Amino acid sequence: MLIDAHNHLQDEWLAPHLEAIARDCENAGITAAVVNGTSEADWPLVAALNRRFEWVRPSFGLHPWDCGNAGPGWRGALSRALEAHPAAGVGEIGIDRWILDRARPDDPRLADLRRAPLAEQEEAFLWQLDLAVAHNRPVTIHCIDAWGRLLELLRPARLPARGFLLHAYAGSADLAREFAALGAYFSFNGAFLAERYAARHQVFRQLPRDRILVETDAPAMPLPLAHDRHPLPPTPTGDRINHPANLAATYVGLAGILGLPGNDLEATIAANFARWFGQPGN
Repeated sequence: MLIDAHNHLQDEWLAPHLEAIARDCENAGITAAVVNGTSEADWPLVAALNRRFEWVRPSFGLHPWDCGNAGPGWRGALSRALEAHPAAGVGEIGIDRWILDRARPDDPRLADLRRAPLAEQEEAFLWQLDLAVAHNRPVTIHCIDAWGRLLELLRPARLPARGFLLHAYAGSADLAREFAALGAYFSFNGAFLAERYAARHQVFRQLPRDRILVETDAPAMPLPLAHDRHPLPPTPTGDRINHPANLAATYVGLAGILGLPGNDLEATIAANFARWFGQPGN
């Protein structure tokens, strides 16, 4: 009973392999996967996957990378998507300084995107957060190079009573304690199994066990080659693509990091996910 707290099954890089991917996920024992929309253009794709696969849990949001290209009616479209899917989450939403300060001008992932200033990202983020609170929806938050600023935004904000997820958490243990006091959950990504992320292993060892989740972020954030059990053809630029069924290897890796038997970790994650996102149909 494995649960992927965050992926993008609707992504075009997975589309040619979708049937095989779905079989692999079911064979791996994946019983739920939160599929995050990132813009008005892909929310219908997420909805279609929810209709097609029982284990897909939909979430709709405006990602900070897409914030700069959002149409004037995106708020109304998001509200309608949530009304049509009473069990859906709000996400992926958040803030991102990396695209402004460190991303290469020619990064193909950001091609044709206007990189919204941080103030614009924050306005979209806080509006969506408030929408989630109003509808009592689970929230998935993206943050890169802005963990301190995110905490500043969350402290005075209205927050969902059910908590919120900081996906692929890469902040410090000290900040994690403050986020946890606000209701945060933290998802461990399979890419963190790489040796260069040993410091993140230490952070997750210090987190409250009842706040930990597991994710793939597929097709992004591929696992180290030694852990990749489901290789997919690379992109035209040679980048590796992460298969959602690699969630199983991520569970194994995290169990080793935390010193937990695999069954205990599965039970812990299932209970945490039920509190945050809810049981199927809720």
